[in-house]
Amino acid sequence: MPLLLMFAVFYFLLIRPQNKRQREHQEMLSRLKKGDRVVTNGGLIGTVVALTDAELTVELTDKVKVNVVRAQVNLYQPAVAGDAPAKKDGN
Repeated sequence: MPLLLMFAVFYFLLIRPQNKRQREHQEMLSRLKKGDRVVTNGGLIGTVVALTDAELTVELTDKVKVNVVRAQVNLYQPAVAGDAPAKKDGN
């Protein structure tokens, strides 16, 4: 009986919350689309410009693009409809 109680406590304190976090992370990754701002686990911040099943192409600044494994995206901010990046005048 005590062993069963210890397993139940272990499940509810460790396993279940981890599964919930993993499920939420997978849902977040499935919602990624072009124009979303992302932060990677490595600290890179940029805008998604292309997607594949396994990777993202993230634009960090003008003309600086990197490929990132999709699972390494930690946070994202969805693109706002009609929100285009500001164009520089060149002046």
